[in-house]
Amino acid sequence: MSQHPLAKDRRYDPDAIARYYGKRPWLAIWRTLTVIWFFAGFILGLKWDEWLNRVEYNKFKRAAQLRKILTHLGPTFIKVGQALSTRPDLIKKDFLEELIKLQDQLPPFDSARAFNIIETELDRSVEEIYSEISKEPVAAASLGQVYQARLHSGEEVAVKVQRPNLLPILTLDLYLMRWAAGWLAPWLPLNLGHDLKLIVDEFGTKLFEEIDYLNEGRNAEKFAANFRDDPEVKVPAIYWRYSSYHVLTLEWIHGIKLTDTEKIEKAGLYTDSLIRIGVTSGLRQLLEHGFFHADPHPGNLFGLPPQCPLDAEKQPTKWVQGGQMAYIDFGMMDQLDQTTKENLVDAVVHLINKDYEDLAADFVKLGFLTPETDIGPIVPALEAVLGNVIGESVGDFNFKTITDKFSELMYDYPFRVPAKFALIIRSLVTQEGLALSMNPNFKIVEVAYPYVARRLLTGETPQLRRRLIDVLFKNGKFQWNRLENLIAIARTDNSFDIMPTAQLGLQYLFSDEGKFLRRQLVLALTEDDRLHTEEVQRLWNLIKDDLNPGQLFNAAWGALAELSTEGAAALLPSVGALAAFSGKK
Repeated sequence: MSQHPLAKDRRYDPDAIARYYGKRPWLAIWRTLTVIWFFAGFILGLKWDEWLNRVEYNKFKRAAQLRKILTHLGPTFIKVGQALSTRPDLIKKDFLEELIKLQDQLPPFDSARAFNIIETELDRSVEEIYSEISKEPVAAASLGQVYQARLHSGEEVAVKVQRPNLLPILTLDLYLMRWAAGWLAPWLPLNLGHDLKLIVDEFGTKLFEEIDYLNEGRNAEKFAANFRDDPEVKVPAIYWRYSSYHVLTLEWIHGIKLTDTEKIEKAGLYTDSLIRIGVTSGLRQLLEHGFFHADPHPGNLFGLPPQCPLDAEKQPTKWVQGGQMAYIDFGMMDQLDQTTKENLVDAVVHLINKDYEDLAADFVKLGFLTPETDIGPIVPALEAVLGNVIGESVGDFNFKTITDKFSELMYDYPFRVPAKFALIIRSLVTQEGLALSMNPNFKIVEVAYPYVARRLLTGETPQLRRRLIDVLFKNGKFQWNRLENLIAIARTDNSFDIMPTAQLGLQYLFSDEGKFLRRQLVLALTEDDRLHTEEVQRLWNLIKDDLNPGQLFNAAWGALAELSTEGAAALLPSVGALAAFSGKK
């Protein structure tokens, strides 16, 4: 290990890997022969199907064959299969569905060797570190295995131990994959608009991050900090004194797998409550924090019974009535920048509002299409594919169906899923599948869209406020129905309160930043040479039960108190214009 080129740096460096194995070709020969032996049979089978015109007849057989090959070849190839299962731009639907079946599980390695790794990494005996530890792993995966243990100080912990000699195995496989990428692509069912080696490099980078347990510990603490004010989300504490690059000791979570609905009900948990926590926390990761858990499968999410958390001084705070959801395994994480988060909000709103031209433009901004792509022919294709999927009601929205349909669209048009969005797609589809297994009648949009609507209406940032204006105005005209829909949908979110939203809205309206909106509202109210009293009446009917004149006055007064005299006075010309128009009528 000490002679390995990446033993110190531990970052994915394809050039360093190539130099190392390029000088030691004998290390790659046996592995190459093994890989060729399995894939030669697969490729010949594909060509044989073409010669006999039996591609359609044997497509499911070939997809299953590929899955079995990847499973047999071990950890790297299992991870490849999982990564490809999130890439509808690269893999045909038939192969995609089969690769999704890959399970990230392997037989455990010997515990004596695992304990030796612990002692070597932490420089003390297992008995010195833990007062007790399970003789066999309680879980085994492709990259490591987990033991249940207890510290001498009494804390119950999980001890995650990485498989021995994993780095040389992974680097050798990545070297061979990258070498093969230059000539293998034409033989595979891939839709490529770029160099396949870039896909290998994307995969290698994330894989190297995943095997760095110190990085995973830092990810867990960052994730916990983002949700420190959310009592419904639980993140295990990291015990840094007993952790290293290959060993991670973390708090043991006494949770229930979300797929075990019987145990969940016996523990007093409600499946719909856990689904709501999962969807809302997932959206907060993507649209607020930009730091998201990319692998929320059932083995990484647990339900915890209702409990009373403690504050910083170990005093009980309010009870978490619906229970908690615990996240574990923070090896596969990613970060989104502020612009990407805002463009994601745009895309969700444009999708729900069926603005396919704007949605196509969003795909360019997000990197799914290159800036020089002519989106003209793509707009009707989006409408044809996505229009029927969404249906007449937003409640019909389904991420899995969208992904399946989109895989067909991406194979016909120059789409490419950026690496970050491959992880997002994996996260969303996995989480929705888990939610549907808990409640088959669940609709993710019933939680997701109220959250997005609430975010737009509260407008915590100037960028979000500008996006609300973009939503409310189309071709220079105010869209009354969209404002009604946003308010109606946001009110289905129990955490949405109309009063703070009204005060924020009035503050914005009276500010210099709201000058454009004031002018547009006057035009909207007087559009087509008439007062739009019917639209205003409908909006009032929508919110009147949540407001009373006293509250509305207080909200307006609070908004004015936040502004300078000049800022409040800036509103007067618009109000005067509206009053004058009303007098004429």
